[in-house]
Amino acid sequence: MAEHREFFYRRLHSLLGVIPIGIFLIQHLVVNHFAVYGEESFNQAAAFMHDLPFRIVLEIVVIYLPILFHAILGVYIVFVGKNNTTRYGYFRNWMYFLQRITGIITFVFIAWHLWETRVQIGLGNEELDYSLMEGILTSPIMFWFYIIGVVSTTFHFANGLWSFLVTWGVTQSPRSQKVLTYVTLIVFLALSYIGVRTLIQFAYGV
Repeated sequence: MAEHREFFYRRLHSLLGVIPIGIFLIQHLVVNHFAVYGEESFNQAAAFMHDLPFRIVLEIVVIYLPILFHAILGVYIVFVGKNNTTRYGYFRNWMYFLQRITGIITFVFIAWHLWETRVQIGLGNEELDYSLMEGILTSPIMFWFYIIGVVSTTFHFANGLWSFLVTWGVTQSPRSQKVLTYVTLIVFLALSYIGVRTLIQFAYGV
């Protein structure tokens, strides 16, 4: 019974990493990327998302609770998981190792990002606008912290997408898994570019 329960939890962990967390990540990066087109463009996009009906309920049910579950179980997996050299090769075991490391980095980054943004907005200390992120990222330390956090998060998602499609039986053959490796690499690079480009805009206005 315990093995079946752990199997279910790990499958749910994998699923939540893609749906809804992965979808939210892409949406969040795309909305933030409006900053590249100017302060007014970002403020309009952010205001649109902020004014969605039932926003708080949606954020709790679709974002915060799945992230919390994924993070708690992910930390558990980090400490009990072991590389599997019999099933996967050297490269995949390195990817598994990096998945665990970026999971911890991403957890810390998301917690801090929420504290600096959503929590401060909720407390009435900040407003949801361009100047919020601009003020945070003018600090070189915070800029590089966000760079590392964003790249870690996009890698964790892209590599997790590979694991999800393999675990759920979508890609089974060695050839399909190799193709999927290149696809998820493109996903990682594309999302990283969007995220990093946005951070540079907030920090340096270019």
